[in-house]
Amino acid sequence: MAQEKKSGLPFFNLIAVIVSVVIGWLLYSFVLGASSNFVGGSNENQPANGSILGTMYKGGFIVPILIAVLLIVLTFTIERLLTIMSAKGKGSVEAFVRRVRELLAAGDLDTAIAECDKQRGSVANVVRSGLVKFEQVEKEGSLDKEAKIAAIQKSLEEATALELPMLSKNLVIISTCASIATLVGLLGTVSGMIKAFAAMAQAGAPDANKLATGISEALVNTFLGILAATLGIIFYNLFNSIIDSITFGMDEAGFSIVQTYSSTHKEK
Repeated sequence: MAQEKKSGLPFFNLIAVIVSVVIGWLLYSFVLGASSNFVGGSNENQPANGSILGTMYKGGFIVPILIAVLLIVLTFTIERLLTIMSAKGKGSVEAFVRRVRELLAAGDLDTAIAECDKQRGSVANVVRSGLVKFEQVEKEGSLDKEAKIAAIQKSLEEATALELPMLSKNLVIISTCASIATLVGLLGTVSGMIKAFAAMAQAGAPDANKLATGISEALVNTFLGILAATLGIIFYNLFNSIIDSITFGMDEAGFSIVQTYSSTHKEK
């Protein structure tokens, strides 16, 4: 099952990127470039009075690229949100860890394992792995106390190593989009300013239409680039903060399991 997830996720990533690019191009061509957004019904003319969509269309060929980047950020933000919320389990991680610690202190191992099954999620999976190993080493008469503690710690570390990659997967896509959005937007800004200055440099009176088009291209690309980058940075940092909280819950619960075993079992 884990292998299926691992091989299926990159395919989802590829499809998500392709679909975002296609949707970006369709929005640019048929929504922003709709005839109703322009004077005379042609997108070759200036935007109709007050038409924001027409103004955005005049941002040029970089606009659909930036729309695609923005859609990619939103797509993987939703995907990460669903995955991380699932990893947190059904209830509060802090309350779950506190409950497990209380049950361990009371020596009620079976109920603690049942709490893990009820909570679910990454933290519960790690804790359950440690508790099951806790139960197993208690029955091992051939191991000394230090070996049993080492076995519990190893089980916790292995379970954590399996859970953490799932939490951070695809965050690199969000951070990459946040980085390139600013650069792509800047490229559109420079392109628009070049056109605007070229229109001003014409002999005689400047070409007002070309000047307006150049300024529109510069401003629209700047806006879309900053918007995509800002959202990417916000969600990337937000998810990292949540993952740190989940990781802390894993570490705290694992430490409690080891400490409980160490304090309740004397060296034989």
